[in-house]
Amino acid sequence: MKKIFAIDWILIVTFVASLSSGVGLHVAGHGTDPGVWHDWAVAHVVASLPFLVAAFFHVKTHRGWYEGVVRSGLGRKSRVTAALSLVFVSVVVTGVVLLGVEGTGSPVGLWHYRAGIVASVLSAGHLLKRIPTLWRGSVRK
Repeated sequence: MKKIFAIDWILIVTFVASLSSGVGLHVAGHGTDPGVWHDWAVAHVVASLPFLVAAFFHVKTHRGWYEGVVRSGLGRKSRVTAALSLVFVSVVVTGVVLLGVEGTGSPVGLWHYRAGIVASVLSAGHLLKRIPTLWRGSVRK
């Protein structure tokens, strides 16, 4: 399997783990046990770090796409991919800021949660369009 497809599959698996733990963290924030919330927060950080690394390598493999956007503008390039890229940066930045925040209900945490939902929807759209190519590229010949 080509490296680019391996990175994409890793990205999908780590995305599911990050999304699931983020939703679990949000739900735990509505509870009354700070220990449960803390456990979900740790799980979310642990799940999100490999996702962030995989996303870095994914973007690196598609560096030409970004260079083309900078050089020539979006043109016929995917608006979903462009929006996802921008929203993902906001999710990463707010996530890093949250590493220094204790407890539930912070304004930055709510922004991170909302941006995470938007990024998840855009990611699903980005992925669904590319599943046939990903599947074909991943099958051994």
